Amino acid sequence: MLIKWIITALLLVVLFHLFHALIVMLQGADKSKNMSQLLGKRVLYSLIVILCITLSSQIGFINFNPQPITTTHTQIRIDTTTQHQQSANTKQQPETQNVD
Repeated sequence: MLIKWIITALLLVVLFHLFHALIVMLQGADKSKNMSQLLGKRVLYSLIVILCITLSSQIGFINFNPQPITTTHTQIRIDTTTQHQQSANTKQQPETQNVD
């Protein structure tokens, strides 16, 4: 449970640095170095989040939901009616006879 709190806190830090870089960008071009450092920190923290999720799933701290491909469903079909030919044509078809 602690790892989930750590990942959530790191995601909030990523969002903070993203919006802080937006504010610095809107203030002017004289602080462009500061903005690039903030965006670099955001990328670094995003990488740390991905590594935390990957490592904690490999260790077993986080269990993901199973994929739908692994679950199999068996469906049994019970035919209670006889099959008949279906046609979208609503007109009555004339009867044909074979004459030999």
